[in-house]
This record gives sequence, C-alpha cells and structure tokens, in this order.
Amino acid sequence: MSFPRYPKYKASGVEWLGDVPEGWVVLPLKRIVSVPITDGPHETPQFVEEGVPFVSAEAVSSGQIDFTKVRACISPEDNDRYSKKYSPKLHDIYMVKSGATTGVTALVEDRTDFNIWSPLAVIRCNNGSVPHFVLNFMRSRPFLEAVTLFWSFGTQQNIGMGVIENLACTVPPLPEQTAIAEFLDRETGKIDELVAEQRRLMELLKEKRQAVISHAVTKGLNPHAPMKPSGIEWLGDVPAGWVTCALKRLVRMQSGESITAESITETGAFPVYGGNGLRGFTSEFTHNGRYVLIGRQGALCGNINYAAEKFWASEHAVVATPTMPVDTFWLGEMLRAMNLNQYSIAAAQPGLSVDLVGRLVIPVPSLSEQKAIAVYLTTELAKFDTLTAEAQRAIDLLQERRTALISAAVTGQIDVRNHAPKN
Repeated sequence: MSFPRYPKYKASGVEWLGDVPEGWVVLPLKRIVSVPITDGPHETPQFVEEGVPFVSAEAVSSGQIDFTKVRACISPEDNDRYSKKYSPKLHDIYMVKSGATTGVTALVEDRTDFNIWSPLAVIRCNNGSVPHFVLNFMRSRPFLEAVTLFWSFGTQQNIGMGVIENLACTVPPLPEQTAIAEFLDRETGKIDELVAEQRRLMELLKEKRQAVISHAVTKGLNPHAPMKPSGIEWLGDVPAGWVTCALKRLVRMQSGESITAESITETGAFPVYGGNGLRGFTSEFTHNGRYVLIGRQGALCGNINYAAEKFWASEHAVVATPTMPVDTFWLGEMLRAMNLNQYSIAAAQPGLSVDLVGRLVIPVPSLSEQKAIAVYLTTELAKFDTLTAEAQRAIDLLQERRTALISAAVTGQIDVRNHAPKN
C-alpha cells in the first residue's frame, strides 16, 4: 500500500525531526502534558507476596504493561504513600529512562490498581494531545534515535528527566492525531498478527525439532527394529540391541575453570565457552579435543553446547569428557533430549546437580549406530534451523515495516487521513 505526502511542508526546527506538514506544531513534551513529567519513588520498598503490583522497566514492552512480568508487590500503605507523588491514571504513558530498555514505552490501558518504580517516567497528555498518537510518536524511529543521542552512561544507560521533558513531539490538529492513531492501531494490529503467526511457527518448529531428537536417540532410526523394555519409566521400550547404563559410566563430568571478565577479549587465540556457548577469546586453554558442554547455573542450567580443539571452559559450564568411545554429537543430543534443567537444585541461583545427572540411566546404541544417528540428526536439524531462520527473518522484516510505518505517519512523511477507519 502506498500513501500520498502532504501538500506542503515546513522546517520543524528540530534537527533530528526534519520537515513536518504545514499546519502541524512541534512542541517539547513538557508542553503537551497536563501535569509535570514525573517518575516513581527513588527508594526500595519492603516487598510483599500479595499486595499492589509494583511496575518497573521489565513489565513495559510493546506499548503495553505486562503484569505477568511484575517483579514484586508493595503493601497498600506504601502504595498510599507513593501515590501522593504519582497515582496511575488511564492513558498515562510510561517511558523507561534507565537500563537496557531505555526509551521503551507503554500506555495504561485498564484500571488495574498498581504503582510504578523510579525507572519509569510518566507523560500524562493534556487536552491538546491524543495519548495514542503521542505513544506512537515516542515509538517512532526519530524519537528513539533522539533518546539514544541524548542518553548518558553511568553504571548503565539512562536519560534524565530534564532531557525527556525537552524532547520534541509533533502536534497535528486533534482530529488528525485521532485519525493517525486509529490508522496505526489497525495497521500495526495486522502486522502484529503476522508476527504472532511466525512466532507460533517457530514454537512448532522447536517442538518438532525436540521430538525428532528424542525419537532418534531413544528409539533409533530403524522403525522395524525389535524392541525390549528398558526398565526406565520415562524411556519405555528401546531397540533390542541397545544397552542401558548410568551416564557416569560413559563420561566424566566436571565444571570448567574460573576466568575473569578482563581475561576475555573479542578476538584471541582460544575461544572461551560458558553455559550459553561462546563468550569470547583468551590466550590460554583448558581443554583440547571435542566435548559436550552443559550449562551449570541459572537460566542456562542444562543448556547443551559443543566445543572442539583448544578452548577454555569457564566455571559456568560442565565439561562431559568421554571415558569410553562415543560419538560426541550423539551424546550431546541425548543429553538435550533428557531436559537436564529439571535436575537443577534450587538455591539463590539454580545449579545443576552433576552427581544426580551422572546417576541417570540412559540408552546406549553401538558406536556405529551412534554415528548413524549423529549423521541423521545433523541433516534433519539443519532443515529446522533453516526454517526457523526464515521465520525470524520474516519477523525482522515485519517489525521493520511496523517501525517505518509508525515513523512515517507520526512525522507526517505520509498522509494517512483518508485511510483511517470510518466510524
């Protein structure tokens, strides 16, 4: 779909914004609000298990507040105290002003009782601005580039309240703001559904990928092979020619060695592997050969990665060293099928119970069958990886299209007034 441009343009007076349609006004955010821009309390309250949701940066995404990502609650008493500074109101706009997601915005869409923490700045529009239009402007590429241009760094990136209130915003006539907001709501909704379809496809591919791995490493490649009971509840029958044994009979599992961040570089002689794969490079190595690495801690617990030749394994990875001839890729995919994360020990940070994993009984085909399974999985998983990459490329293109459409509409580079929904 192509859109016309406005008949006439004028200089906005803002370098990062460029020209805007004649008849539009450009004002700093502090001129389009009904109350001064503010933020949440600059203190850490006493959190409670049940109470008023306390919204921070992680719950602000995709233009909405995700209450499933609220980290904690505060007491009604603290909520009353904090509400003297700021109390949420329908159609307030939040902008993350510190941390990795600085510049991300969301709109209050319902009347859920909650309060906010200091990383969020609040923009409450006056009668001359339509909140949904302002939200879209704050999600446009020029505005986000301005945020990047003006933010500063301390322990993390942040943008000051005084900077935020002076960032420019386009202000078309009110009916035009409404028309643009309604147009974007409809068109971005279509794009969001297409993105959701691609994400659902990626989830299906992930499930199918795991199913292919599990079947190959537990049932083999010959559908006509005679089967026998494995004696393992989760496993069921296995090919009659396979044996079962504890994992520790096949491999020795030991955590890698500690390494400081200062020792890791972007380039170097030997790669450094942690619980999530490659971390960087260093000048020394701890292992020489082909190994399976298992994530040991936190969210990476049970992750499976491969490392070969000379490399450094960090303390966040468990190195599985074969003690008898096995195919490394078969072994890694066998471990992946076992979902090792379920054997983590809950603590301040979950950690893999290496002793428990070592006692797990697994099915073991002959070395020649292991190699055949490895070849089969290499081919099949490459197909899934290709389809997943194509789906991700489609998502990236759709999201780029979404951002470009929003940016063009709210800065007046296209005229969408005749494309807005008709009442």
